[in-house]
Amino acid sequence: MKANIIHCGECAEVMRDNIPDNAIDLTVTSPPYDNLREYQGYEWDFVTVANELWRITKPGGVVVWVVADATINGSETGTSFRQALYFMSLGFNLHQTVIYEKSGRLPTQDRYYNVIEYMFVISKGKPNALNFLVDHVNASQGQKRTKDKVINKGRPQKKDTKTQYRARKHSRRSNVWKYHVGNNGNDLTIHPAIFPEALPRDHIISWSNPGDVVLDPFVGSGTTAKMAILTGRRYIGIDISEEYCQLARERVAKVEAQPMLIPFEAEKSEQSTMFD
Repeated sequence: MKANIIHCGECAEVMRDNIPDNAIDLTVTSPPYDNLREYQGYEWDFVTVANELWRITKPGGVVVWVVADATINGSETGTSFRQALYFMSLGFNLHQTVIYEKSGRLPTQDRYYNVIEYMFVISKGKPNALNFLVDHVNASQGQKRTKDKVINKGRPQKKDTKTQYRARKHSRRSNVWKYHVGNNGNDLTIHPAIFPEALPRDHIISWSNPGDVVLDPFVGSGTTAKMAILTGRRYIGIDISEEYCQLARERVAKVEAQPMLIPFEAEKSEQSTMFD
């Protein structure tokens, strides 16, 4: 299996023909959903794609599935939830649902403004990588705290007054992640639905380790591949649009010689053995 490559073709076929079983550490992707996006007239089959992702994901690997629902005839479609349940029916765990809160608001007349999408973190067993981002600023930083400790089984928790510590400056973030929606600085592209670069970066850091293979079967403008490079991972991108494949290759080529963001990772994440 070749890594660090953008394949142009129908993603289920490309996965079937090019990626062996249990080969991918992490998938971060956002498929075209409902009628919210025009994707140059192409269609795709969710069930076939989901089954291929089950086949190629390593035990302990993760799929981050970023999706939302259209509102049709006065009701949200619920497609996102049905997709999550189908992944579970294949054997995946729904490890966590992370909310993507966007800076913009979608105008509506008969409901609250929509500012979220779902980021389903789906794992094939227990995730191999758990590098939690520690960037939530604690209001109580520096203050003294006393740890709660279970003194005897079956009894209420009691204060262990001998064990004290000071609240840290930062703690693990919540499952609501906020990102600005718009262009990536001067890195303008023609793709209609570009990831904020921090979104795939944060998932890549959280659910994979340096050297791992990160897949995006709907790679579009190549943001996931770009952030895989900048965090020291390998990438595989797939897109059915030759125009988008060329765009992704051009963006990737610009960053392949740049320094990686590993210092960010070491400074802003905690390993799963740590506690909040």
